[in-house]
Amino acid sequence: MKRWGGALALLIFSASALAGGEPQVPTLRWLVQDMPPHFSYANGHAPRNADDLGNGEISGFLKLLIQRLPQYRHEFVEAGLPRFETLVRQGETLCSALHLRRPERLEWLYFTELYPPLFSRQIHVVVHKDKLANFELRGQPLQLKELLQRRDLVGLLPRDRAFGGRIDSLLREAGSNAPATVVSGRGMQLLTMLRAHRMDWTLEYPSVVDSLGGGELVSLPLAEGRSTAVATLACSRNAEGKQRIEAIDAAVRKLAQDAHRDAWIRSWRGDSVDEAERRSILRYMDERARGGSRVE
Repeated sequence: MKRWGGALALLIFSASALAGGEPQVPTLRWLVQDMPPHFSYANGHAPRNADDLGNGEISGFLKLLIQRLPQYRHEFVEAGLPRFETLVRQGETLCSALHLRRPERLEWLYFTELYPPLFSRQIHVVVHKDKLANFELRGQPLQLKELLQRRDLVGLLPRDRAFGGRIDSLLREAGSNAPATVVSGRGMQLLTMLRAHRMDWTLEYPSVVDSLGGGELVSLPLAEGRSTAVATLACSRNAEGKQRIEAIDAAVRKLAQDAHRDAWIRSWRGDSVDEAERRSILRYMDERARGGSRVE
């Protein structure tokens, strides 16, 4: 009788599993964009799995995180920033490593910290080489505050993009004198417009300009360029989003506590990582390893 009872129990369990009764693996959905060199696709198309992510600064770090989040099935959603915000505000649970923390974004996103500001994150003023003489300051970095006061030069910026605390604050203070903005679905769109002399300047990372081929465009250091205090990651501000941001925060702390940090730093940044930058990452990870959650 016990044998029959056991067989019946096994049959019920099997039927339940076939009917979808097994616990479902939760999904973690990531925003992705082809924004080389910071976020890139390994095979030229939107990723279907983590192996399809390129080795950019952001996409490379995302691969490290996904390796430490085996409790989730990972999906990738290719969308622009406005579309991402619309989906999140409609109740979708999504996470993004492309969003900087801004006070107004705390209304609809949770944030956690990832790594310290890297040299590749220094914002520059990008100009056409034909207009270079209008920007020369005898080797001194440009001051954005002064640039915003000039009426002889026209700037154009991507709408809803965060450039970091110092730059964003100056743009807000400029009010109607701030550059016009346009919806930019692709990171290269404004640079293409600048090449065509549609405006005089924009703001971008020099590595993004280099990936376009440089040539006609010149990147000039900006005094306020190191305005990103720390790289951040965001998830929808709902119950599911909180679970996921807490899991991501824990994964960052696992990276920070890893006894082989130099190995994963090299796999992320490459063998040519700048020594000063490597030390900065290690100092930050030392602090992260000792601390608790940084979910906000």
